[in-house]
Amino acid sequence: MIRAHANAGSGRWIMSFEELPQGRKWRQIELSAIGLREFARVKSDQPLDPFRLARFANLLVLDFHAVQGLSEESREHLLGDAASSWSGGACSVPLPNGERLVILNPTHGRMRTNATLMEEIAHVFLGHQPSRLKIVAQDEWGRTLARDYRKTDEEAAYGVGAAALVPFSSLRKFVLAGKTSVEVAKHLRVSRELVEYRLKVTHLWQLYRKAHPQTN
Repeated sequence: MIRAHANAGSGRWIMSFEELPQGRKWRQIELSAIGLREFARVKSDQPLDPFRLARFANLLVLDFHAVQGLSEESREHLLGDAASSWSGGACSVPLPNGERLVILNPTHGRMRTNATLMEEIAHVFLGHQPSRLKIVAQDEWGRTLARDYRKTDEEAAYGVGAAALVPFSSLRKFVLAGKTSVEVAKHLRVSRELVEYRLKVTHLWQLYRKAHPQTN
């Protein structure tokens, strides 16, 4: 049995093996997420605010509209036709004071940007190195660059960030209480899509479907 505890009043959770999701990968993700929530001193059934946590990760969230040097055409494209193609990102080169800039898509709602920012915080918490840019081709117009993704880091950061926002123990309690994904999302201040993602990867989806058979 896995049991994590501390002195009374410490804010840490006491958990049994059954309060972790199935599968070694998802249990490890959950334990990392619990560590993040403990650091933030947020109870398991309460919403986590990534914007408050960002400064502890040495991240500076910059308002997109404060970005200078973009042409009006580029700005309109990023906030218009391409708005659904990006959520945010962090600069790989830190500022002189050590902070890294994070820019979020202002056309996305707060619930969606919570998940985006939480993923960047998880990268820092997990000790990931920022992705690099590598040259993949060169043509008559100059260099063509592509981002060098580390797939395992991206998956881990997203998984831990999502688990920190939607903890398994609380999600299971909400499901057993008959709460809908919309109600859970509203309570935890995340998107319904993120809640349903967590229901599926933690193997709670079938239990949820039994309570809500009309769910697709």
